[in-house]
Amino acid sequence: MNSQFLLKIRAVGGTLLAALILMLIPLPDWAGPWRPDWLAITLIYWVIAWPEHVGIGIAWILGLLVDVLFGTLLGQYALGFALLAFIAIRFHIRARNYPIYQQALFAGIALLPYMAILLWIQGIQGEDPKSWLYWAPVLTSMLMWPIVYKVLRAVRKAN
Repeated sequence: MNSQFLLKIRAVGGTLLAALILMLIPLPDWAGPWRPDWLAITLIYWVIAWPEHVGIGIAWILGLLVDVLFGTLLGQYALGFALLAFIAIRFHIRARNYPIYQQALFAGIALLPYMAILLWIQGIQGEDPKSWLYWAPVLTSMLMWPIVYKVLRAVRKAN
């Protein structure tokens, strides 16, 4: 294999692992609902930046890993991440050319069906979202998108 390709794979895997760790870090009760969905926005970035290598299959495997780590219904996050990757792949050419604020809006809009799928599956299981704060990660993820974009772009350019 090409060493450049291996460096890119390592960069993608490392940043997805870092995003997963950020999702696992405990937060106070008041801040928990406001946690950005680090893994989802990192996945959106890599699907937009490298769609020929990071796609629905990678998203599905990543979702299964999250399902196992969080102890949720197997396939819940896998389905959500696969849908998210599909949306990002479908619009990746347009999204690449958007200015950063429009990319943040695109990321937020892409997160809505992902969150809706998770909510639907939780509803089938009899879980209640309890408040409108269920949707707060969409807002915080949109606000964090410019920072995530700059950091991941620097990682991608370094490799």
